[in-house]
Amino acid sequence: MAPQRFHEQFRQVQRSMPDVPLAMGPDDAPEFLYEKGVVLARDGEEARLVEDTVRGHFAEATGLVAGDVRRAGPETNRSGVTRIRVGDPGQGDHGADRAVAHALRAMREHEGRRGRRLVGRNHVVSIAGHVNACPGDEPVPVAPTEPCNPAVDGTPYAPDTAVAVLVIDTGLMHDHRSCPQLAHTEGDAQLQETDQDGVLRQYVGHGTFIAGVLTAVAPVTDVTVRNTLDDAGAVLESEFGARLFEAVDRGGWPDIISLSAGTSNGRTDGLLGVEAFMRELRDRDTLLVAAAGNNAGATPFWPAAYATLPGYEDAVLSVGALRADGEFGACFTNHGPWVRVYAPGERLTSALTGFDRPVPYVYQHSSYDACRFGFTYACTCQYPAHTGVLSEEGQSDPSRPGKPGNPGKPDQVMFEGYAQWSGTSFATPVAAALVAAHMTAHKERDPRAALRQLLGATTEYAEVRGAHVPALRPPTWRPTPVVRTALDA
Repeated sequence: MAPQRFHEQFRQVQRSMPDVPLAMGPDDAPEFLYEKGVVLARDGEEARLVEDTVRGHFAEATGLVAGDVRRAGPETNRSGVTRIRVGDPGQGDHGADRAVAHALRAMREHEGRRGRRLVGRNHVVSIAGHVNACPGDEPVPVAPTEPCNPAVDGTPYAPDTAVAVLVIDTGLMHDHRSCPQLAHTEGDAQLQETDQDGVLRQYVGHGTFIAGVLTAVAPVTDVTVRNTLDDAGAVLESEFGARLFEAVDRGGWPDIISLSAGTSNGRTDGLLGVEAFMRELRDRDTLLVAAAGNNAGATPFWPAAYATLPGYEDAVLSVGALRADGEFGACFTNHGPWVRVYAPGERLTSALTGFDRPVPYVYQHSSYDACRFGFTYACTCQYPAHTGVLSEEGQSDPSRPGKPGNPGKPDQVMFEGYAQWSGTSFATPVAAALVAAHMTAHKERDPRAALRQLLGATTEYAEVRGAHVPALRPPTWRPTPVVRTALDA
C-alpha cells in the first residue's frame, strides 16, 4: 500500500485534538490543516467588524449561523486574536469548509479598503510541516558506540559565557541526562513518552533530539526545552501566540529561540495568531531561528518566512535543510527567496531515548519505493525501508521485527539512546548553534550582530532547486556521499 503521509498526519493530529474538528486545505489540497467552521480576527474593533459582516451579509444569505463568538481581551489572550464561529462543524466537512470560505470572501471588500488582512483560518501549527509527516522521516536507531553527527565540539562548558538558547518544542525525555552532552540542558518533561504497551509514541523525543544537536555544535550554551507543542507536536494558531509568550515569560527572553514548527497558509503576510508575538520579538534583542518546513515547496512557511518581511530581517533566520552530502537541498526541504540559509538536515545523529533501558518503537509511516518529490538519490523517502502501521493498518504486528512475506521491511525497532533523524527541524538547531558558537568564539553578546557577522563571513554555498544559497556547515559535521538510485539516467 502506498503511503499517504498527509492524510496519515491529518488523522494523527485529529486524534490528538478530539474536541477540535479539523479540515485540510485549501480545497482539500494537502497544504495545511485548520479548524472547521472557525475564523480568526484581531481582538476588538476588527473582530466585531468580522462578526457583524458575517451575521449581516453572509450568514443570512447562506443560512449558516454565526454564533458562539469567543472574545478575549489582551489581558487574557496575549496573542491578540479572537476565534469567531461562522458555521456548525456538525454539518459535515463541506458545510464547515464552505462556511469558512464564505467568511473569508465576505471580508475581501473591507480588507481592500483597509489595505490589510482582517480575517484568516485557524491553522494547525505543527512540527515543521504536514505533507512530510512532520519531520522529514521517522527516527532510526543508532548504535550507542556510533558518534553523533554533528560530533560533539570539544570546547569546555563555561557558565559565565554560556549563550541562552530556548527550544520551543515537545519537551525532554525522562532519561536525557544520561546523555553527557545534555548535562546543562533543562526544561519541561516530554508528556506521555510511551503508550500503554510501552511503545514510544509518535513525535516524542523531537525536542530532546534538537537539544542534542544544539549542544553538540555549541557546548557553551544553557539550553532550555519547553513542551509548547505537546499534542502530536501540534497546536492551533489561536493558541500558539499565547504559548510563545508563555515560553519566554517563564525564563525571560533568551539570546536565541530555536523553533522547529510552523504552517503554510497560502499567503505572504504572516499568521494573525503570532502577530503580537512577532511584533514584540522585533523590539527585543532575541534572535528567532525557525525551520522552513518539509513540504518540498516554495510556499512561505510561518513563522520562518518572517525572515524576509520588512523589519524582521535581523530578528528571524529561516533555515532549510541540506541533504547528507551537504552540496544540495534535501528532497523534503522547503525553498525559495524567503529561506535565508541552509544547514545539514538529512540523517543527523543525536540523543533520543533508551539510555536507561531500550525502548521499542513501531513505525507509523511506510517508506516509498521512490522519492515522492522526484529526486533520484537514495533519500529518506526510501531508506531505511520499513512498513508503518498507519499506511498499512491492520497488517502490522508489533510483537515481531518483520512480516511474513515482507522481508527487509521491519515495523518495529528498539532505541538505546541515539537516533538518526531528518528534517528542517534539525537543520534549524544546527544554524542556531552556529550563531551561539560564533557568539562564544568572538565574545559577542548580541545574537543578531553575531548572525550578521556569521553570514557576512560565510563563503560556503549549496545548490537548492537551481539556486546558489548560503550554507552553514558545522566543523564537526561529517558529510556522507550520496548514492544514486536506479532511476537516475
